[in-house]
Amino acid sequence: MIDATLVELSRLQFALTAMYHFLFVPLTLGLSFMIAIMESVYVMTGRTVWRDMTKFWGLLFGINFAMGVATGIVMEFQFGTNWAYYSHYVGDVFGAPLALEGLMAFFLEATLVGLFFFGWDRLSKVQHLAVTWLVALGSNLSALWILIANGWMQNPVGAVFNPDTMRMEVINFAEVIFNPVAQAKFVHTVAAGYVTGAVFVLSISAWYLLRRRHVALAKRSLTVAASFGLAAALSVVVLGDESGYALTDNQKMKLAMIEGMWHTEEAPAAFTVFGIPDRNAQETRYELRIPWVMGLIATRSLDQEVPGILELLALAELHIRDGLLAYDALQRLNENQADAEAREIFLANQHYLGYALMLKRYVEDPRDATDEQIASAMRDSLPNVFALFWSFRFMVVIGFYFILLFGAAFYMCSLRRQVPRWFLRVAVFSLPLPWIAAELGWLVAEYGRQPWVIEGVLPTFLGVSSIGLSDIIITLAGFMVLYTVLAVIEIKLMVKYIRRGPEAEAGEGGGQVLPLPDDRPASRPAALPEEAR
Repeated sequence: MIDATLVELSRLQFALTAMYHFLFVPLTLGLSFMIAIMESVYVMTGRTVWRDMTKFWGLLFGINFAMGVATGIVMEFQFGTNWAYYSHYVGDVFGAPLALEGLMAFFLEATLVGLFFFGWDRLSKVQHLAVTWLVALGSNLSALWILIANGWMQNPVGAVFNPDTMRMEVINFAEVIFNPVAQAKFVHTVAAGYVTGAVFVLSISAWYLLRRRHVALAKRSLTVAASFGLAAALSVVVLGDESGYALTDNQKMKLAMIEGMWHTEEAPAAFTVFGIPDRNAQETRYELRIPWVMGLIATRSLDQEVPGILELLALAELHIRDGLLAYDALQRLNENQADAEAREIFLANQHYLGYALMLKRYVEDPRDATDEQIASAMRDSLPNVFALFWSFRFMVVIGFYFILLFGAAFYMCSLRRQVPRWFLRVAVFSLPLPWIAAELGWLVAEYGRQPWVIEGVLPTFLGVSSIGLSDIIITLAGFMVLYTVLAVIEIKLMVKYIRRGPEAEAGEGGGQVLPLPDDRPASRPAALPEEAR
């Protein structure tokens, strides 16, 4: 029997290290393209303020990139240390995109980032610009491969279980790469990263304008962030809808939990704006609903149903019983590979083998499971509906807030209107929101997949390594201390260089402290440079 504490601690360790790591990833994705846009303007116009912008935001990108690489290394090693059986079971599939991600991150990206920082005086303007764009593309390609691996865990296509080797094996690598869930997840994740980068630039630029520092750089950065951020925020909503549509065919239980829909409704289903899911009562209380919307989002039609939680639980019980046929046939094949009847039964029911493996939480041989144990395994396929329901809604609210924020900034910048101080303050205080939304998004994606580490194939509790509780407790504490120290270092470095500001060139006004034509003068005119006075 598997130690439940070991499983939960292994899950906690991976979740915490992943969440720490993803504090750095979205900012890397977003800043890389914004820096490339800024340098493109510099090459086209020759104005040094745009070069100062590229160098300044590039320095912050470099700090964040280094932290992202450092925290990402640990995650990959955890597959072999804490999730050994998972690595053995699906290593043939999962290993290839993971290796390609490592090559992109540690070889391609690292080389290009080095050229970006040390190539200003060694490369021509056009050559350096090409390097900057390659840094942006390399960052996104690195994210592509890890999201292909994660997308396969959500929708395991292009691979089958081989009863002779007792492992999952690739039969069509193109299906793994072009997995619709992986592609939807990739574009949605990188778009969220672009929003993070845009909010970061918008907030820091607003802070400079509030303090009347580096005005030329801040105004231009604000304009770039507003336009880039508005496009990205709109994309997140559209691509998020596409990700939700992908759940309709591949993760029906996650979709039902996000909606808090306990029973299948007559098509088209309504969308629940507000509600309190109650797992014990198996209902969602105090619902505020919009007719038809959920049906349109989930099925793109008016006549297709969205299955409810209770109906999906009943279906899971049927899958468990079909999986028992596959498990029994597999045991017979282990004893006699020439058993044609057993092989035929296995091939007919192999898609449900994972459901039978869920019984190993309760009994060593799933074939010995009682009806009560089968019912318990069925109930395991339902995580905490309340957490999933509200995580999704908070994420969506923040996403629509960004559209309003960037839309207002874009309107003021495009009409060359003075940005009011109240809006600058709102922009500054919006800084942490994209990280909150990103972490909520990953909670929906990963927690909503439970109890599977690979959807319908391998239960999470079977993927852990056989290690001692003391080992995982020590490493968990060590990682948390280390990652907290790294996070503190990152924040201190960011604050240090933001306070210092860019090294502006003379003649562009990028480094001057100038008064803005708004409601009040600078508080300390004596501190202004001589030429400004």
